Amino acid sequence: MILHYIYDPLCGWCYGAKPLVQAAQAVLPVIAHGGGMMTGANRQQVSPQLRSYVLPHDRRIAEYSGQPFGEAYFEGLLRDHTALFDSAPPIAAVLAAEQMAGRGLELLGRLQSAHYVEGRRIADESVLFELALGMGLDRQTFEKAFMAADTEGHIRNSRALLAKVGGQGFPTLALEHNEQFTLIDIGPWLGKPQAFAQWLGQSLPDQGSSNSVAACGLDSCID
Repeated sequence: MILHYIYDPLCGWCYGAKPLVQAAQAVLPVIAHGGGMMTGANRQQVSPQLRSYVLPHDRRIAEYSGQPFGEAYFEGLLRDHTALFDSAPPIAAVLAAEQMAGRGLELLGRLQSAHYVEGRRIADESVLFELALGMGLDRQTFEKAFMAADTEGHIRNSRALLAKVGGQGFPTLALEHNEQFTLIDIGPWLGKPQAFAQWLGQSLPDQGSSNSVAACGLDSCID
């Protein structure tokens, strides 16, 4: 079996699901697909309106998942009106880390913590390069892979997979077995990564449905 993880680096529910994805990696192969929630016309400049909208959602994610959100995010990044939320650069960084060293999911987890805990601007190339270097990735090789990444093509393919498996938003987790896909409702598993891994470790889990609660929309978490 393969677990397909359709995510967005700026999706709060994807950050909430981070421990589940990390636990799953110990059980079966996990393939990440960046969905491009906040790209193109859907990019968002940080504003008071954005902050007032996301705060209650982020607190709900923290309550359900147990994931930490930092003051540097709430009182720093979400008050920085020069910051731009753009999913494309961090997706390109994840692709570069995967192409270089098979460490795309590891970098994604680092980016999520940088964003939601440390209040870093993960759409900025300089921040992405610094975080990759901090993981021990060679800067010159990473920058070359980052610039060469076919991010738009990857996002198109991820959206096509999302439609194929019947996902409604981010995150979407789907098990592939014998070319058949089963959607996983992550709601019951949030905050329970070890139980989730144990469940995945069964020969073929028999419970699957789309997750309507623990998900961001296709084009924005702030619709």
